Amino acid sequence: MTNNHFDIFVIGTGPGGYIAALKAAQMGARTAVVEKHHLGGTCLNYGCIPSKALLSSAEMLHNVQHAGTWGVTVDGKIGFDWKKITTHKNRVLRQLRGGIAGLFKGRCVTHLQGCGTFDSAGRIVVTPEDGTPQAVTADKVIVATGSVPMRIPDWPDDPAVCTSDEAVHWATLPKKLLIVGGGVIGCEFACMMQAFGVDVTVVEMLPNLLPTLDHDLGKALMAIFKKRGITCYLDTKVEEVDVASGSGAVKTRLRGGESLQFDRVLVATGRRPNTNELGLNNAGIQTDSHGFVPVNDQMETNVPGHYCIGDANGRCMLAHAASAHGVAAVENALGHPKAFDSPIPSAVYTFPEVAAVGLSEQEAKEQGLPIAIGRFPIGHLGKAMAARHPDGFVKMIRHRETGQLIGAHMIGQNATECIAAATALLHQKVSMHDVAETVWAHPTISEAIKESAEDALCMGLHLPPRKIIRATVGG
Repeated sequence: MTNNHFDIFVIGTGPGGYIAALKAAQMGARTAVVEKHHLGGTCLNYGCIPSKALLSSAEMLHNVQHAGTWGVTVDGKIGFDWKKITTHKNRVLRQLRGGIAGLFKGRCVTHLQGCGTFDSAGRIVVTPEDGTPQAVTADKVIVATGSVPMRIPDWPDDPAVCTSDEAVHWATLPKKLLIVGGGVIGCEFACMMQAFGVDVTVVEMLPNLLPTLDHDLGKALMAIFKKRGITCYLDTKVEEVDVASGSGAVKTRLRGGESLQFDRVLVATGRRPNTNELGLNNAGIQTDSHGFVPVNDQMETNVPGHYCIGDANGRCMLAHAASAHGVAAVENALGHPKAFDSPIPSAVYTFPEVAAVGLSEQEAKEQGLPIAIGRFPIGHLGKAMAARHPDGFVKMIRHRETGQLIGAHMIGQNATECIAAATALLHQKVSMHDVAETVWAHPTISEAIKESAEDALCMGLHLPPRKIIRATVGG
């Protein structure tokens, strides 16, 4: 074995790649990773972490602006220091990058800086930004290169028309912002920017905000956005974008002919796999028409011993899914075969938060499943009333014939924390009776999960009795 040969080689150090490397080293494998940019990938540097750092300040500002609701008097002008907010964000990023580097060092993971491309199966060429390329070989290879924001063809290549990669590192804020796309990223930025005093407009091509989640969640968030003055155009397309030379204005035209003008446009229409520059063909690794790398339930590609995890395989484009994929890929690569079939929760960090796991109502109906739905308003909870966070609901879905919990959906205070309980229950394949019979702490927001489960079983005590219509046969 030479110094350039490893048991496992990981391309990319995002939440999938760095976890895969640490897991491989923990299991005794000689492990190396290659990273083209910063440790931590998109999540740490351009996605989850910087956006949440900004959102935390935005939510604090929103709460202070409405402090009178809590009976709290705030004297003087309420404002914010964007430089301090971004300084905190950048400090967090440096700390987390340093943490990953320290974990690599502690587990003797070799970290190579540069661009990794396949020369052939099991052989990768690492090209530093300013250095000599070197070839490494490995028994098993894990592709963990994530995804990049989609840009709209033929739209202006101008700083005023950008993606979330640029937006999380804006040095200044716009006065008027158009967000193209009402999905998770678009809604988080809409909520954040509005709190910072930006005039926000969202345009979504589909009929709902958060279109990939249960449609009731998007409808509820739409009502909240409307109250806050966030303008939303649904079932609408931006037909044209033009950056007026020297004016600092971005002129747009919507389908239907309406013209609008903004300082900046944030394109949040989805992400595509970051696989174009890997030389996958050299290794014989197949991709689909969109560039995603198909894998089996062991995260293995069509080439034995070569795995793909996270956004790049297209199964679930979430950071925590990538981490789970990474562990599964390593365990399978090192001789511990196991199919990956864990439910993956979704979390949206608007305020109030949105979270979901399992099948949505529309997905269950598309599959023709017999379902029963329970719902409980957050505002009926003692904790929500006392803490003045009444917005939202919990919606639970059960299979009528098996009784099994198949979906949980919520919007409300701390929803992204509460979803962990529902995810654990769904992972254990429990029945809705199991959820209803579990004792939940009081007073909490998570009690709404139990209440909603009881409602799905027509057992609720804190809701009016359901009307039961009995069918008669014959006459």
